[in-house]
Amino acid sequence: MSDRSACATQSRTNAVASDWRYWSIGAALAVAAGLASQGAWAQDGETIVSHGYTNFGELKYGPDDILAYVNPDAPKGGDIALWSQGSFDSFNPYAREGSTVTLATLPYESVLTSTADDPYGSYCYLCETMEYPESLDWVIFTMRQDVTFADGTPMTAEDVAFTFNLFQEQGIAEYRNVVSQFISEVEVLDDYRVKFTFTEDAPRRDVIGFAGGTSVFSKAWFEETEARIDEVAKAPFMGTGAYVLEEVDWNRRVVFDRNPDWWGTAHPINTGRNNFDEIRVEYFADSSAAFEGFKSGAYTFRNENSSLQWATGYEFPAVENGWVVTAELPDGTIGSGQGFVFNLDREKWQDNRVRQAINMMVNFEWMNESLFYGIYDRPTSFWDNSDLRAEGLPSEGEIAILQPLVDDGLLPASILTEPAVMPYVSSTTERPLDRGLLRQASALLDEAGWVAGEDGIRRKDGEPLTAVFLQFSPQFDRIVNPVIENLERLGVQATLDRVDTSQYIERRRSGDFDLVNHSLGQGYEPGTGLRQWFGSETADDSSRNLMRLRSEGVDQLLDVVIAAEGLEELTTATRALDRVLRAEGFWIPQWQKNTHTIAYYDMYRYPEPLPPLALGELDFWWYDADAAAELEAAGAFQ
Repeated sequence: MSDRSACATQSRTNAVASDWRYWSIGAALAVAAGLASQGAWAQDGETIVSHGYTNFGELKYGPDDILAYVNPDAPKGGDIALWSQGSFDSFNPYAREGSTVTLATLPYESVLTSTADDPYGSYCYLCETMEYPESLDWVIFTMRQDVTFADGTPMTAEDVAFTFNLFQEQGIAEYRNVVSQFISEVEVLDDYRVKFTFTEDAPRRDVIGFAGGTSVFSKAWFEETEARIDEVAKAPFMGTGAYVLEEVDWNRRVVFDRNPDWWGTAHPINTGRNNFDEIRVEYFADSSAAFEGFKSGAYTFRNENSSLQWATGYEFPAVENGWVVTAELPDGTIGSGQGFVFNLDREKWQDNRVRQAINMMVNFEWMNESLFYGIYDRPTSFWDNSDLRAEGLPSEGEIAILQPLVDDGLLPASILTEPAVMPYVSSTTERPLDRGLLRQASALLDEAGWVAGEDGIRRKDGEPLTAVFLQFSPQFDRIVNPVIENLERLGVQATLDRVDTSQYIERRRSGDFDLVNHSLGQGYEPGTGLRQWFGSETADDSSRNLMRLRSEGVDQLLDVVIAAEGLEELTTATRALDRVLRAEGFWIPQWQKNTHTIAYYDMYRYPEPLPPLALGELDFWWYDADAAAELEAAGAFQ
């Protein structure tokens, strides 16, 4: 397990919503005023026909373009092997039940796709074109006629409609509740045309994404197998993706092979992509065993998220003799927003003064120097590394948005006059405890009624103040234990509750924790998916609103962001939201970096420069067969 445990496990523990990227991370697409200048569509009467969609500016790619960042001549073949920690019992990433295998969404594709260098664009993928009126009251997708499922059967419009309705019937509540409000009807017009009709209240920036953002499954396969997407699945569903399940050794290994009959080989957007014949995931009980496995060649690619390992661990023979490459590659994505979050359903955490006091006991400056070898920065925003991040005092545009909420008593007046909240900065890197912050935290707890007794324990109404950090990896002990010691000096009875992976997943889902790791990084185009992260309506049951945030002021700000039309309007509204979310104090920022620290056996190649929004090791990297043969002959793989 890494320093960034929330990130490292996110693909598995929060895979429940991973394929709904168009709505869940705000990348849902909508019409823009400049659409007419894109040159990728034709107007026919009162409707627009296009190969893609963007809110802002122009689409980067035409319908037959090859992606600018791939190597179009990349060879096909070879394998790449990754690692994961813990265990798995399901191939279904859409259910709340079970522990989902890593890369569970690999066999699936959606109607629309995105690229790693166009943050606002989305493109027909399983469809040839989309048709819609300027009002965006509906959209018709004309599906490609060459798409087949992994079993060779053709995909039709009926499968698209079936899959969408399946998610509405059996998908997780946080998804159903959002999308059902905005799509009134799905009609199959003929074998390859499907129409989505939107409600009057549906936010027009998001509607195309609602319709085109989910995976497409085989209706016939589901009817034959009677499978459900709300239950544990012992095999993947029937999808259209480039990779199919080849082998599973439960809790030890899973292998996906590239489908030799995959329909998408000739699609221009796939040129130079999906290059590996085999993608393998090796499972290990803990990160120490996993690292030893990498040294011996048990797997071949490692995205290193442990600063300790990165700084001190890569001096083993395979590195020294050149078999293993280590590299730091740029990461241009929005910051991870990683941190501890409080469970706001627990009364003791509903007082922001108490949350601030706990926050002050996390000495990032000491951690970064003493534990992380100085490689990290601290997150400051949910939109770090982007123009959407709130900075300093609010602008006139932000004030215009925030003032009515202040006037209505939904936000404090200080939100208008104080700089955006930043993490507490410790004055010492020589020891974990900053005595100045300890005094400030003590005063806050005294003010909140948590008074220290003769034994030093803080109590209120006879109950001690306790703080339990929920974790599942022993590698995180070195990070949490100094925080616990600081809290004990403050008079808080703090403990580390380390459980197995399945318990960790279930307790996060059910809200059985005080503080837990979470990654709250957002997308470049915030939209309706924000409700899943921060909306009161999702607080009772959400894979993303783990902190159980309920704030009418935040809810109304979400409406403003979702309704924003132009990029400038969206940017201003998002900065206002970021400012308020940070002021809520439910988040203790941890650490992040703007580079990918990776290690791999020297048989993989990648195009240079990399695109800003993806590392792409499973997407557009490729296998050098000659280099692999040399490694094999040299005995690199034990």
